[in-house]
Amino acid sequence: MRALLLALALAACAAAEAPAPAETPPVAEPPIAVTEPAAPPAPATLTLNCAGAFTQGGVALCRTLPGAAIAVDGVASGQADAQGWAVIGFNREHGAEGVVTARAHGASTSATYPIAPREFDIQRVDGLPQQTVTPTDPAVLERIAREAALKREAFASLADMEGFLDGFILPIEGGRVSGRWGNQRILNGTPSTPHFGYDIAAPTGTPIRAPAAGVVTLANPDMHYEGGLVFIDHGQGLITMYLHMSRLDVNVGDRVEQGQVIGAVGSSGRATGPHLCWRMRWRERQLDPSVAVEGLAAARAELLVAN
Repeated sequence: MRALLLALALAACAAAEAPAPAETPPVAEPPIAVTEPAAPPAPATLTLNCAGAFTQGGVALCRTLPGAAIAVDGVASGQADAQGWAVIGFNREHGAEGVVTARAHGASTSATYPIAPREFDIQRVDGLPQQTVTPTDPAVLERIAREAALKREAFASLADMEGFLDGFILPIEGGRVSGRWGNQRILNGTPSTPHFGYDIAAPTGTPIRAPAAGVVTLANPDMHYEGGLVFIDHGQGLITMYLHMSRLDVNVGDRVEQGQVIGAVGSSGRATGPHLCWRMRWRERQLDPSVAVEGLAAARAELLVAN
């Protein structure tokens, strides 16, 4: 028994003296990468360049930062599109200088342009129905008020497009210019407001073409003053009007392309013979549509070179 106990004691002692197994070294974890936040891009420099007809009744194009707010003579006038284009205009009574301002990202820049004066003739027109000159019939006055509301709604359109960038063509092939824009009118011997149309005399039924792409915002075959009437919004509130039409080939909401026939010449409404009264308006400013013919396309080309 004593021998057995001695053997067990020696075995326990030998086990106690045996070296401990080596520990496995810890696996080093990769360092955590720290990414510095990217610096915000520097804001683009605000620039402003304009080209076109700088004249009373003129229309022009400007190029600036996309989305920049535009003002003409201190009056807010919309904003530039996604490519930085903006259309502007100057009314008949505009003074010697026009100031265009662009604002974006807390900055602003302005450019001043000389506005060329124009001389306007006095034009006498006789033989008109008197109710289209000095209306007194309550029913006629009510109709005029109702139609004025329709026109105000159509003028408020701001189509999301830039049909004006392709320039304008004449809405009639051939014809004879029978009335210039801005002339003072005397109707049946009564002084009237200036004539804000560019008149082209042509036979009844002559096709009328859209001078530029746009969206139809008014199409009415029988207005008191205008007879058959169509409005086209070419974008940014630049709207053209077509009066005295004998036939309408478009409806409100239609999108038209440059050169598309929208109707035909007539003598409806306040007219003494078949002709097209072609008008242009931009944000409550009456403009001369004839200066837009080819002029806007040339302005765009000039600004593309400048920018």
